[in-house]
Amino acid sequence: MASSFSELGIELMVTGENAGTWGDKTNSNLNLIQQAIAGYQAVTVNGTGATTLAMTNSTISNARNQILKLSGTITGNITVTIPDSIEKSYIVLNSTSGAHTVQFKTVSGTGATWTATNKGYKILYSDGTNIVDISTDLGDINVGIVTSEGITTTGNIVPGANDTYDLGSASSVWRNLYTGDLHLSNQAKDQGNRIDGTKGNWTLQEGENDIFMINNISREKFKINLSKIKGDL
Repeated sequence: MASSFSELGIELMVTGENAGTWGDKTNSNLNLIQQAIAGYQAVTVNGTGATTLAMTNSTISNARNQILKLSGTITGNITVTIPDSIEKSYIVLNSTSGAHTVQFKTVSGTGATWTATNKGYKILYSDGTNIVDISTDLGDINVGIVTSEGITTTGNIVPGANDTYDLGSASSVWRNLYTGDLHLSNQAKDQGNRIDGTKGNWTLQEGENDIFMINNISREKFKINLSKIKGDL
């Protein structure tokens, strides 16, 4: 009986076969397994149209990687396709430039799509027929401590959609908020504020002895009147 291959292209050897080469073939299989659970590859998707990823038996292949980074300048909507019948998870980063959609799908099934303005990561699962966007079903995520001092980032933390998600909740509030200038805007909302119904865009800035508000629409500047209270904190 000859070898068969799993959905991930890993050779399934039978007793009495491949005499003298089991070691090499086993090492090859282990490399493929490592690629499937921890492999990373950057895939260039310049231009427009379709990019096809491959899964080749017994060979390191881009569709087998766990993590894929899609990069390049796109000039139209693009589709990245993996073969049918693959059952595995993917972490995919859309790092392309260009205001166009990016779809990640199987050859015959449905897929997950980044909108023209949406970049970033998606956690995806291929069920062998379709691509399922798991990240849309995760809801609130409790992020564990990265260091003993908390979570440190060297970049911006940006929500996946404008004016959609909250920082904290009515029952789970942040203790203190430390920030430089504070920018306030309700211009993305369908309706204005609950007092006079208007929309605004303001920046709060700190002075040595005063607090100032800047109207970013009219460019007018205001000083908040403060009354000193006797006593120490």
